[in-house]
Amino acid sequence: MFGLSTQTYLLIDAAVAIVGLVILITNFKFHPFVALIIASLFLGLTSGMAVGEVVGDFETGFGGVLGFVGIVLGLGTMLGKLMAESGGADQIAQTLIRAFGRERVHWAMVVAAFLVGIPLFFEIGFVLLIPLVYIVARRSGVSIVKVGIPLLAGLSTVHGLVPPHPGPLAAIGIFDADIGKTIFYGLIVGIPTAIIAGPLFGSFISRYVPGEASPDLEAQFVRDIDPENLPSFSVTLVTVLLPVVLMLMKALADVALPETSVLYVWMDFIGNPVTALLLALLLGTYTFGYARGFDHQKVLDLLADSLLPVASILLIVGAGGGFKQMLISSGVGDVIGNLAVQAQINPILLAWLVAAVVRVATGSATVATITGAGIVAPVVTLIPGVNRELLVLAVGAGSVVLSHVNDAGFWLVKQYFNMSVGETFKTWTAMETILSVTALVFVMLLSLAV
Repeated sequence: MFGLSTQTYLLIDAAVAIVGLVILITNFKFHPFVALIIASLFLGLTSGMAVGEVVGDFETGFGGVLGFVGIVLGLGTMLGKLMAESGGADQIAQTLIRAFGRERVHWAMVVAAFLVGIPLFFEIGFVLLIPLVYIVARRSGVSIVKVGIPLLAGLSTVHGLVPPHPGPLAAIGIFDADIGKTIFYGLIVGIPTAIIAGPLFGSFISRYVPGEASPDLEAQFVRDIDPENLPSFSVTLVTVLLPVVLMLMKALADVALPETSVLYVWMDFIGNPVTALLLALLLGTYTFGYARGFDHQKVLDLLADSLLPVASILLIVGAGGGFKQMLISSGVGDVIGNLAVQAQINPILLAWLVAAVVRVATGSATVATITGAGIVAPVVTLIPGVNRELLVLAVGAGSVVLSHVNDAGFWLVKQYFNMSVGETFKTWTAMETILSVTALVFVMLLSLAV
């Protein structure tokens, strides 16, 4: 067409679709769900696909992602809601703060955020723990930025790198990666990354931007939870980490046991994310619900309420799966994969770069992860020996880079930390970028060993 080769035309077509997606989200303020559908149908119709196949392929991609992610996301959200309402997150944070002491309170915040953030969305974990930032800063005399940056780093690290968060989950489905190995590698990469971007960077930047607590917010951050009725630290930890432990045990069984073993079969069943999270939720209804004095109706109401904010995320993830399918069905994915092979670009670096570009353009970590994974997915079949789990971590790392004014998280941090736009760039945006680049470095180093 117009003298262009098929490969060149498909690349231009995909670029137009992605740029159009970005413009719809950023300039015309379309909801990402709607924008992804429009971009997907445009790509399908203009790439040469049969008109009758376009919608069907989109539906296939949509359902393929949500068949796994939707169930896990729903169960994880329910568990997170029960933990929040019971005061379990408060218990973890307060226990760690007492253990670390006033001088090292910023280290306690990154550990608390890392643990609490595993079953919670970033925004929920942030709103849940921000009162503790205010309380700790006031009681310890430590600046709100020095206390808050480690909290943000911990939450953002697990959001980008560790399942069951929606981005990593979707990427696992797209790359057909193993969730247990992804969690294991995610923790290996995530812990040092959170330390560097959190307590270390937070201690440095707080000298220049100490931050000032908002008096109005400080007055509001008084929790109604009875401190005498909080679940114990050990009970909270066991409940929250149960699904992670079960999934890691499944990964261990995959390596250590033959597939014909009865123990392997059962570990494969119990360690499946759906089963693991279901078991944790059932335990949580008791430890975070009935044992706290909640009646049956209260528990049911909390579980129902928890799903309301998830609807939008699920639709975005599903539409992202549909867009990914268009990239594959149109042949764009194969073209990009072949170019990567010919150019000998490191697949991990490619995955990070693609996700980073989409993140900066759209402001959405989830959209960046799904789009990046969809574009890079064909590389897995074209380059032998590519570690799928590390590709998941690479797109996850790229998806959190350089948060700026088109990211809702940017404004959330600005308002709660009572900072100017410039100060938010120096603290939050810098922290996210340090986190992203540091994670990429650790993923590249890990790729030398696995």
